[in-house]
Formats: sequence, C-alpha cells, structure tokens
Amino acid sequence: MLIPAQVWLVVEPVDMRLGIDGLSAHIQQALGRPPCDGTAYAFRNRRGSRLKLLQWDGTGVWLSQRRLHQGHFRWPNADDRLFTLTQAQWQWLIAGIDWQRLEARPMGHWKV
Repeated sequence: MLIPAQVWLVVEPVDMRLGIDGLSAHIQQALGRPPCDGTAYAFRNRRGSRLKLLQWDGTGVWLSQRRLHQGHFRWPNADDRLFTLTQAQWQWLIAGIDWQRLEARPMGHWKV
C-alpha cells in the first residue's frame, strides 16, 4: 500500500459495500471535493471496525481496506465532514491505537 502524504478522514460512516466509483461519487457530491486531487480519503463503517482508503496516485485510483479483529478505529467527533491527519497520526490510526491521546497539551493549558 502507498503511504499517503495527506489523509482526510470522512467523519460520517459509509456503506462498506461501496467501491471506487461509489466512494469517489461520495467525495464529489457530499463533500464537494475532487477525488483525484492527490490526497487520500479514509472511510469507516458504522461500527468502526473497518476502514477503506481511496487514493489517487497520478495514474489511477487505489482502494485499500483494513479490518481490525478486535476493537475499533478511533475517529474524530468533529462537526466538520472532513478531518485531516498527519502521517504519524495515520500510522497510529491504522494500528488501532487512539492517536488522539498521543499528543500532550501545550504548556499554556497546564496549571500547577
């Protein structure tokens, strides 16, 4: 699998029966973005145990799927339809680790 430079998480769950065309149409119609803009889009099912990644590599489209046997993928609880991740956060996410808890708060929020 290609390692994406930028990953956008589609916050709302999707039907995992969708393939390349269905997910591309979802990106265009529901999110108003071009699916072949060089970024990768990650989708999850309602239970959060399956993930699909749609990625354009300049020549064609890749569709990868990952399933966790235990637990679920940690997804943001955002009001936005899309949420972007760094490469490090993406690696933690696909490993099934809570990537949201891996970064410390800035020093300004700490009180003694």
